Amino acid sequence: MNNKLKKDFYTRNVLAVAKDLLGKIFVYQESENSEKLMARIVEVEAYDGNIDEAAHTFIGKTERNKIMFEEGGFLYVYFTYGKHFCANIVTGVKDHGTAILLRGMEPISGINKYAFNRFAKREITEKEKINLLNGPAKICQAFNLDRKFNGTNLIANKIYLLNSDKIPGDKIVQTTRIGIKKSVELPWRFYIKDNKYVSKLAK
Repeated sequence: MNNKLKKDFYTRNVLAVAKDLLGKIFVYQESENSEKLMARIVEVEAYDGNIDEAAHTFIGKTERNKIMFEEGGFLYVYFTYGKHFCANIVTGVKDHGTAILLRGMEPISGINKYAFNRFAKREITEKEKINLLNGPAKICQAFNLDRKFNGTNLIANKIYLLNSDKIPGDKIVQTTRIGIKKSVELPWRFYIKDNKYVSKLAK
């Protein structure tokens, strides 16, 4: 576990962290004896409440978004559209209000668990495998992440990120974000070029 990402990785500028998150390994281990669920991050979106009307923190601190105002290195999980959870990684310094939405992941281990949580079965087709984690709500459903994970410290041992080789700039696609109605012009979605686990390719 020596290559676990440390606090100073998360406490940087949200756009820098967003690009550097690509290729990193998201790990969730429910208990000491349970299987490690692991997936490679392939798509993210950055949100900065200081200038970004689509960010939850643009309106200021509330009970719902207060974890986004902590310093980087925490998980921000929220409920949306009355039926889905989405997971974000808090970034930057305390009171800055920035975070990164996890939009797409490539399964590494725990595929049977993801399949059961997503499709209520353990044997899946290749197409279903691609669809396991290619969207923010799908990620939370597959990992079974809900409100109780809001505020999880990513420097601890239950949920954390492992370092990996930095993705070269020419392998990163930068484009506008998906499913928002404000600050739509900001090109703050980043994904690994030609990765089949990305939720939606840029036109």
